[in-house]
Amino acid sequence: MAKRGGFPGGGMPGNMGQLMKQAQKMQRQMEEAQKELEEKEITKTSGGGAVSVTVTGKREIKEIKLDPEVVDPDDIEMLEDLIMAATNEALREVEEQSQAAMSKMTGGLGGLPF
Repeated sequence: MAKRGGFPGGGMPGNMGQLMKQAQKMQRQMEEAQKELEEKEITKTSGGGAVSVTVTGKREIKEIKLDPEVVDPDDIEMLEDLIMAATNEALREVEEQSQAAMSKMTGGLGGLPF
C-alpha cells in the first residue's frame, strides 16, 4: 500500500531544507543581536542635564543622577516630571534600537508568516 503525503526518500525537498537552514541561521543571528542589545546602556537627560537616567537594553533602570539644584522640596512635582521624561526617552531609544536591529535582520521578509 502506498503512503500518502510525505516526500520521496523521507526527507524535505531541497528548497524546504534550505529555507529551514536559513531560518535557523536567522534565529541564531536574532538571539545574538538580542543579547548584544541587552548588554547596552542608554543614558538620557532632561531639564538641561539636571536629571540623568540610564536604562539597560533589558529595559531596566540602572542609574538615576540628580543635580542637587533640581531637588526642591517645594516642587517635587517638577522633579518627578523630569525623571519621568528622561526615563521615557531612554526607554524609547532602547525600543528604537531593538526594532532597528530586528528590521536589519528581517529586512527582506516582508509579510512572511514566521
